[in-house]
Amino acid sequence: MLILVNREHPYRDTEQTLIPLGKGNVLLSECCAAALRNLMDDLDAWEQIEIVSGWRSLKEQERIYNDSLAANGAVFTANYVALPGHSEHQTGLAVDLALKQPDIDALRPHFPYTGICGTFRGIAPRYGFIERYPKGKETITGIAHEPWHFRYVGTPHAVEITRLGVTLEEYLK
Repeated sequence: MLILVNREHPYRDTEQTLIPLGKGNVLLSECCAAALRNLMDDLDAWEQIEIVSGWRSLKEQERIYNDSLAANGAVFTANYVALPGHSEHQTGLAVDLALKQPDIDALRPHFPYTGICGTFRGIAPRYGFIERYPKGKETITGIAHEPWHFRYVGTPHAVEITRLGVTLEEYLK
């Protein structure tokens, strides 16, 4: 689970079992999906939190990247969209979440630090998840603050990363 994927570390295709989760049948790796299902069940959060995005193929990441370049420009895209081949979503271990509402922005979903989302965030490490792109760590991760993006790293690591207040990059040094 301690796979580092970022601008400097491309995703190396590995065999993985993907399974659908949520109303949209978002695909996630088997271990990530099981942990997220347990977390959502324990919180009884299925009616309040939406799974927006999970596993993406290289082709889908290329489309998202190119669409963002055309719609939002290079600066926005560099801050919020991983380069194709360098996206955690290709691992099946990353998930984007949103507070359920009528309109959800697929690129930057609303996932506040209060209410059910705050509760989710507070217990996520016990289920193996970290908030992957925390505020103030943009120069380390190379990605802007994304309060909606969670990464499955496994329980002992998620608890320790959160306790230390570090990013995955810092933890793996």
